Amino acid sequence: MEQNNETRQYDCSRGNIVEHNEQGETVCTYRQGCCKLEVYDWLKGVSQEQYKDFFEVRFKNTRKGIYRNNSGQTIKTGDMVIVEATTGHDLGIVTLEGPAVGHQMKCKRVQPDSPDIRRIYRKAKLFDIEKWQEAIAREHEVMIRSRQIAAELGLEMKIGDVEFQGDGTKAIFYYIADGRVDFRQLIKVFAEEFHIRIEMKQIGARQEAGLIGGLGVCGRELCCSNYISIFQSITTSAARVQDLSLNPQKLAGQCGKLKCCLNYETASYIDAQSRIPKLSQPLEFEDGPAYLMKTDILREIMYFSYEKGSLANLYPLDASEVREIIKMNRNGIKPESLQSEPEPSAPEFVSAVGDDSITRFDETRKRNKRNKRGRNRQGNRQDERQGNRQDERQDRRQGGRNKEEKKD
Repeated sequence: MEQNNETRQYDCSRGNIVEHNEQGETVCTYRQGCCKLEVYDWLKGVSQEQYKDFFEVRFKNTRKGIYRNNSGQTIKTGDMVIVEATTGHDLGIVTLEGPAVGHQMKCKRVQPDSPDIRRIYRKAKLFDIEKWQEAIAREHEVMIRSRQIAAELGLEMKIGDVEFQGDGTKAIFYYIADGRVDFRQLIKVFAEEFHIRIEMKQIGARQEAGLIGGLGVCGRELCCSNYISIFQSITTSAARVQDLSLNPQKLAGQCGKLKCCLNYETASYIDAQSRIPKLSQPLEFEDGPAYLMKTDILREIMYFSYEKGSLANLYPLDASEVREIIKMNRNGIKPESLQSEPEPSAPEFVSAVGDDSITRFDETRKRNKRNKRGRNRQGNRQDERQGNRQDERQDRRQGGRNKEEKKD
């Protein structure tokens, strides 16, 4: 077991474990849940004749596709298979089978009788796996060298990742660039340098962050590296709707773009804001105008103050009450006063357990202060008693001396 652990390698970008057995042969096993875009087979064990020959095959990072098994071999989840490619063949891992594949095909709008569905040739043999591992071992070296070549040619682009095909005859270069790049000369240099077919594929900054991975300010794994595969456009209007500060340093993620999580609660805020009235002027009361100072969007509470620009004395009103007061003002009616409204109560904070308050240590601190005061008072009393005793002793001694002097 110790030897296996020393030679075991975890390839999380492809979701497998590579190790060598006692005969020195390379063995690759599927590690479920290791890679991004993992799909749980919630229909495992259920057979459906329509999708029995369709399988989901995954490659590096987020690249995967639906393939048809025409080999006649029995294939199941976790098998290494040789599949059809544009040129040559590729090697991938079967990650899904059965009716769940049909659900994925419907989501991706792939028809079962489509001629674009590629084939599974056969299960991968030992020779195929060893050749695949040799090609994978070249990826990092080729990526570093390709970056140097791009810099020598003066191209404004960054090569983020390299993926070799299973037969080692082709490589996909994922690059990032702000504008269009003329890489015709670059492809010629790559072909002469690496002796393989070249395919250039442009990705965005969000996809690059998903490839690299990391932790966000929330302390959790980046959403782009965890589960997001389709990136939607995010604008500053999502931050404005949620009443967030338009600070680029706080709104930007590790990719330098706006955070994907800004879109998560935007729909809830838009729905809540549709029930909050818009004010163009203060509310009129008998004791003076009341100005809107802030709004709690989700709770649908609006806070008003009689002093414009002051947050000292705020009076809460529900959005429905504000709407009624606006109607009254339009009809020339002024309500009595806001001062009769109850003061807003402080929000209650509870922990994840739900039984601890954030102020649970305040009483103990007060008690400790009282105990310290009591101890100090007791100490002062003791000091006073000791001082009085010493004074009495000194007086007695002085009185005895005076008597002796009178006798003399």
